[in-house]
Amino acid sequence: MVTEKPPALDVMMTQDDISAAQADAARWRYGFLVVVTGIIAILVAFGAAVFATKDFAALFAGVAGVVGTIIGAYFGVQAGQSGKAKVEAELARSQELVVRLAAYVGTSNAPRVIDEVLGRRRS
Repeated sequence: MVTEKPPALDVMMTQDDISAAQADAARWRYGFLVVVTGIIAILVAFGAAVFATKDFAALFAGVAGVVGTIIGAYFGVQAGQSGKAKVEAELARSQELVVRLAAYVGTSNAPRVIDEVLGRRRS
């Protein structure tokens, strides 16, 4: 397992990218620990209930539903957060590009450039 990043990667990443990557890694790590802890607690309660009632089948159905829900929610939230972070990073890059291009074009040429790129506005 590779744990070090190549030096060239650090040069390419901005501070925001590094912070986002660290936050994403922490979210996965701590989220996983919370899910595992929850599943262990549910299994302990399941074991105690089976020991007390000897009714394995009915209790197992409830445990399977709860564990499936927890695992599905965990991965759903993680995937959603990961996609959201990527979109927000791309939006920030696009916004920076727009501001730089607007500054380069200037106010005197802006209407002409907008008409050439986006077409004439319909009123």
